[in-house]
Amino acid sequence: MTDSASYHDKLKEKHEYPLKVVAESDVDVAAQLVSGKAEELDHRVAKKLLRKIDIHIMPFMCLMYMMTFADKTALGQSAVLGIQKTAHLDQTQFNWLSSVFYLSYLAFEYPQNLALQRFPVGKWMSINIFIWAIVLLLHAACHSFGALFAVRLILGICEGAITPGFMIVTSMFYTREEQNKRVGYWFLMNGFALMFLGFVSFGLLHTGTQNFAPWQWLMVITGLITLLASVCFWFWFPDSPTNAWFLTAEERALVVQRIKVNQTGVENKHWKKDQFIEALRDPKVWVMALFAAIANIPNSLTTQRQIIVSQIGFTPIETTLLGCVDGVMEILSIWLGVSLAGVKGIGRAYAGVILYIPGLLGALLVNLLPSHLKVGLLFAYWLSICCVAPFAIFIGWVSGLVSGHTKRTTTNAMVLIGYALGNIASPLIWKSEYQPRNHVPWDFIASSIGASIILLLVLRTMLAKDNANRDKETCQDDYSDIYLPSKELDSDTNMPQKKVDKIFLDLTDIQNRDFRYTL
Repeated sequence: MTDSASYHDKLKEKHEYPLKVVAESDVDVAAQLVSGKAEELDHRVAKKLLRKIDIHIMPFMCLMYMMTFADKTALGQSAVLGIQKTAHLDQTQFNWLSSVFYLSYLAFEYPQNLALQRFPVGKWMSINIFIWAIVLLLHAACHSFGALFAVRLILGICEGAITPGFMIVTSMFYTREEQNKRVGYWFLMNGFALMFLGFVSFGLLHTGTQNFAPWQWLMVITGLITLLASVCFWFWFPDSPTNAWFLTAEERALVVQRIKVNQTGVENKHWKKDQFIEALRDPKVWVMALFAAIANIPNSLTTQRQIIVSQIGFTPIETTLLGCVDGVMEILSIWLGVSLAGVKGIGRAYAGVILYIPGLLGALLVNLLPSHLKVGLLFAYWLSICCVAPFAIFIGWVSGLVSGHTKRTTTNAMVLIGYALGNIASPLIWKSEYQPRNHVPWDFIASSIGASIILLLVLRTMLAKDNANRDKETCQDDYSDIYLPSKELDSDTNMPQKKVDKIFLDLTDIQNRDFRYTL
C-alpha cells in the first residue's frame, strides 16, 4: 500500500462517514484558491472588484469584437466599393464567399472549443486573431474568386475561437446576472462596426488610387487595426481569474468567491467523456443549437445590406452613409434587448420575443410595400434589424444554462455549429433572379423569425419545468464532503484543510441539483 493510500485510510478511521478525496485534475482550476473558505464576500469589496474587472477586460472585448465583426462583414461593404467588378464575381460567387467563411467555421468549431479548453483562453484567441489579421490583409492581393475563396476559408477557421472564447471568459469573471449585460455590451459593438465601415467606405469612395480599388484599401485599413489589437490582446488580456495580471493573489481568490453564485466554477483543463456525452443527450442543448441555426437565417443581411439598400434606389454614396444607420439600429435594439432581459418578470426568453416582433413587422413590410415608396422600404429594412438582438441575448444566456467545463465547451460548440449552419444557408437564398425586391429571401427571413419565437418559448418552458421539479426534490447531497489531497489536518476539527466546495467540483448542471436555470 502506498503512503498516500495509507494516509487516506487513517483519515477514514477518524470519521464516521466515508471521506472522498479527489485529484486536482478532476476539480475546477479555482478549487485550490478557495478551498476551505466559506465566508461571504463583502458587498462593497465585490462591487470594487467588478469595477476593476470591467476596466481591464471590457475595453479589450468590445474593441476586439468590433474589429472582428468589421473584418468579416467588410465583404458586404465591399459590394459597393467595386469588389464584384475588380475580382470578376457574379452574384452566386459573391454569395459563396460569405457561405465558405461559415463552412470552415463549422468544420473547425469543435476543435477550436477543445483548444480553448486545453490552452490558455486569452493566448489562444490572440494567436487566432493575429492570423486573422494577416489573412485579412491578404484579401487586398486577391483578384479572383479562387483567391478570395481561399482567404475567406482561413478567416472562418480563426473566427471559430473568437465568440466561444469570449463566452468562456465572460462566464469566468462575471455572475450570470452580470453576463447578460456584459455579453450585450461586446455584442452591440457589431453596430459600431457597421458605423465604422460606413464612414470609412464613404471616404474610400472619394479615393482615386490607380490599380488599387477602394475595397482593397478597406481590407488593408481593417487588417492593420486588427493586427495591432491582436498584439495588445496577447500581452494584456487575461486567461482566467486565477492568473489575471491586474489582480493580486488575494483578489483572485475573491473574484472566484464572487462568482460562486453561478454554480459553474471557472474552468477545468481536462476533457471529460461523461460530460461530452451528457451534452449530446441533453434535449435543451439541441433546442439551443436549433434556435442558433434558425435565428441566424436573417444574418445574411450583414453581407447583403448594401445591395438591398442600393436596389431600393439609392446611389453608392448614399448607401454607404445610410449603412451607418444600420449600426445605430443594431446598437439600440441590442441595448434595449439586454435591458429588458434584466427586468424581473421578463427575462431572456420574453425579451427575445419582444424584440422579434418589430423585426418580423419590418420583414413583412419590406415585402408588402410598393417599390416606389423608397423611404418606407428603407425604414422597414431598418426595423427588420431588430431581429439580431434576440441572438445577442441568447449568447449571454447560454453560459447560464449549463455547467461542467467540458459540457459547457461542448454546448458552446453545438450552439455555434448551429450558428454556422444558419449562416451557410442564408446567403444562398439571395439569388439574382429574386432581385430587386427579393420577395423569396424576405419570406425566408420572416418565417425564421416566427420559428425562432416558438423555439425561445419552448426552451423557456423546458427550463421552468426543470427548475420547478428541482424545487420539489428532497436534499440528497453526495458532494458535501469532498477534499483535495492534503496531509495537513485542522487542529480543531481533525479534518483535511482543503475541503472543496461543491461549486468547484466541475459538476454538470444535471449532477448539481442546486443549479437553477436562468429564464
